[in-house]
Parts: sequence; structure tokens; C-alpha cells
Amino acid sequence: MTKLGIHIIPMMPAEEAIETIRVAEDLGYEYCLLCDEGFTPDVYVTLGTAACKTSKIRLGPVTNGYTRHPAVTAIALATLNTLSGGRAFVNLVAGGSMVLNPMGIPREAPLAITEETIQIMRQLWSGEMVTWKGNHYSLEKAQCHLGPQNIPIWVAARGDKMLDLTGRLADGAMLMVKADLPTAFKIVDESAARVNRRPQRIYLDRIAYTEDLMREAAMVYGFVILDTPPRQQKMLGLTSQDLKNIREAMARGGAAEAAKLITPEMIRRYQIAGTPEECTATVKEVTQENNLDIFMLNIPSGGLDANIRLMQDVKLIFSNL
Repeated sequence: MTKLGIHIIPMMPAEEAIETIRVAEDLGYEYCLLCDEGFTPDVYVTLGTAACKTSKIRLGPVTNGYTRHPAVTAIALATLNTLSGGRAFVNLVAGGSMVLNPMGIPREAPLAITEETIQIMRQLWSGEMVTWKGNHYSLEKAQCHLGPQNIPIWVAARGDKMLDLTGRLADGAMLMVKADLPTAFKIVDESAARVNRRPQRIYLDRIAYTEDLMREAAMVYGFVILDTPPRQQKMLGLTSQDLKNIREAMARGGAAEAAKLITPEMIRRYQIAGTPEECTATVKEVTQENNLDIFMLNIPSGGLDANIRLMQDVKLIFSNL
């Protein structure tokens, strides 16, 4: 049976994010990811507080090796894992435009940064003293004083090489483009099979079953295109002119300007969208055809009451599968 989780982009006060997590646990959601976006409420302060107000839901950041040194991340996660009674996990991304651009950090060598981040975290979680040198980071007699840690590592992958790395090294593969799921999971599975591994199959989506949610999806779409590799652009059915128009609109007027160019069909290729009945049918199809272990509901905006209704509705959809 597919498990449920939430993925919060904390465009809301920390108190609201914490209450959203608490309600999610009450509704039966088993995972919560909170994005480390740099200019939003601090991810570890918020997750640490949520750990004290919950007892079952697994808690983790969506973070990267650019804005925080992997050793710093490893110790923060070990602290969260200890504080929560072993409920911590982490989802690594290769740095997105939303977090790196405002800090003026170039997205260089994402594959190597991600691989070295995984290596550093796992070595420090051994609890042993570590001396290690990579191409981008190094450790000199470093030790996690919280003792050995067993913390799952997911990777949110898009490009072929990152999908291959995910299969080789990660405990979970989190994918985000509906039309690309079969192809992307195939790359992960083939890579994992070569080293006798089987990462969990995770899909992140913001199910759009109302007019408001469709408008919100159109607003997010421009940011999606900025970070989408060519294979996924093809899966989304976008022409070179479509891409040019959307990028020019983003540069000219941001997400609101780009949203004017986004059609319902574009949205349906990217995510689950349509009438409530259509969305229920698509959820069943996507879950079964891709053998999903976990479905993560994307919560990219504030509004506690609306987000609680969304979590309730999605929980009901999965209860009826």
C-alpha cells in the first residue's frame, strides 16, 4: 500500500508549518519534508520544534550541498534524529534556482556535490573519527559525537546522471514529472540492480482538482521549466518555441507573466490535474503503473485551513483506491 507524506515549501510562518505537520500526522501521513530555501523559516529549528509536537511522522529537510556544508547537515540531521526518537530522513537536491540564485551561488558540478554530500553524511553517521578528501569537500579527524545514526537518504533527481547516482547510492528516488515517471524510474532501477539495491519509489505532486489549484499550478510552472533537463522537456511535450516564450516571460514579469502561457494540457502532463473524478482515476493509474512506495503531497503556499482541506481530500482519494 502506498504511504503518504507532505512536502512543504515554507512560504508561511514557522508556527503554521509546525501545525500543518501536526495535523498531517493526525490524518495518517507518515512523512514530512520541509524545504531548506535559505530565506524562509529555518528548516532545522522548525523540524526540531515539530519533533517535540509529534510522535510518529518522519521528519526531514529538502537540502543541498551548496548552501550548507555536508558535515553541518550531517550533524543537524543527527540532532533531529536523536531528538525525534529516530524519525529523521533527508531529501537531497542538486541546488535549484529558487535558493541558489538569490545567494549568487553557481550550480556547478551538481553530480559530484551530491555524491560527496552522501559520502560525508554516511561516514560521519558511523560515529567513528573520519579523515576524508573529495574534489569539493574534505574532513580532517571529524566525528559525530551523537553516536551512530541510521538516517535514510532520498535524492530528488531529474537528469539521467543524477537518476543513475540515485539508483547506486540513495535509499529513495523522489521524482516530480508525471509524464516522465516510467522512464525515470527505469533508469533508477537499472542502476540500482547493478549494485543489488532497491531504492524506494517516491512521487511528489500537487494534485490540482479545483480552479484555484489549477491557477496555482500555472504560477509554479515557470520555475519548473528553469530547472528541467531536456529529456523531461520532451516528456512534457514542450517545443523549443514554448520554452523560449516561457523563459522570456519569466525574465520579463516572473511567474505571473509566465502563467499566462501555461495551458491546462501542459499542467496535466506535469502533474495530476483535472476534475476530482479525473484526479482520482489518475492517482490510481499513476500509483499502480509505477509501483509507488510513497506519494508526497506538495504544499507550496500558506493558508492553514486550505492546506488542511487539501490533506484531507488527498487522504480520502488514497483511502478509496
